Amino acid sequence: MDLYQQLGVQRGASEAEIKKAYRSLAKQLHPDRNQDNPKAADRFGKVTQAYDILSDKGKRAQYDAGQIDEEGNPRSPFGSGFGGGGSPFGGGARQGGGGGGFDPGSIDPDLSDLFEGLFGGGQPRGGRSGGFGGFGRSKAKGTDLSFRLTVPFIDAAKREPQRVKLGSGKTIDMKLPAGVEDGTKIRLKGQGGDGPGGKGDAIVTIHIAKHKFFERDGHHIRLDLPITLKEAVLGAKVKVPTVDGNVMMSIPKGSSSGTTLRLKGKGFVAKNGVRGDQLVRLEVQLPKGDAKLETFAETWDGGGNVRADLGL
Repeated sequence: MDLYQQLGVQRGASEAEIKKAYRSLAKQLHPDRNQDNPKAADRFGKVTQAYDILSDKGKRAQYDAGQIDEEGNPRSPFGSGFGGGGSPFGGGARQGGGGGGFDPGSIDPDLSDLFEGLFGGGQPRGGRSGGFGGFGRSKAKGTDLSFRLTVPFIDAAKREPQRVKLGSGKTIDMKLPAGVEDGTKIRLKGQGGDGPGGKGDAIVTIHIAKHKFFERDGHHIRLDLPITLKEAVLGAKVKVPTVDGNVMMSIPKGSSSGTTLRLKGKGFVAKNGVRGDQLVRLEVQLPKGDAKLETFAETWDGGGNVRADLGL
């Protein structure tokens, strides 16, 4: 099947139609949904390769013109090569070294655009492996396979290895890089689809799950910590959760709601290897229906003007 048939669209399909067809097929054929069906994984690789070419305007134009094949490799417009006779360019190609083949230095300047169109760059690739005279044709690697992995918040902060099951059924423990964040892509070499030039890669996109009370702020972690009025007024040592486990933290006397304290090195690891901090914001919680506290408040005339900064 040609690339359009792989996606089930007409040759003149719009970009939107191609994208829609690929999304639909990718959902059906993704290896995560077809772990017991290797044919689906192979088909997934083919439709992904078709989409990679047809979604690129330049590659699609080359494919439609017959300049590249279904794997994105250049097609030879001159059959199986020049042979031992003359050159199809009229003037003849300079013979290199001790035998036949094509000398890249002999290309007529007027033909440079043709070769750039065929080989994607200024200089043709050398070699003698058949194809276009002395021009080699590299074998295509297998398709890169995409995966999405949800990582628990605490695991991401501590860079705990994550167990990943690939489309082939193989299970590996993947290390998280320093600076990992939501949307980070990790490339696993040689863990993709099969191809004549070797296996492609697996590309894992990381999604970091939200936590019920921790919140990420860059490489820091924020936590709102409830404390009692007595702890706020008199100061105290209280237990505080961190991604590394509970620690004891000192609350200064006279702390107000909104006061932020810092626990060093309890955040995420940045790309430079330095770990962020945990920022603990105090929230004074008042009990409801406490008769003694209400009696005290009725007779207490302290506190001063707490709204003076607002001009009140």
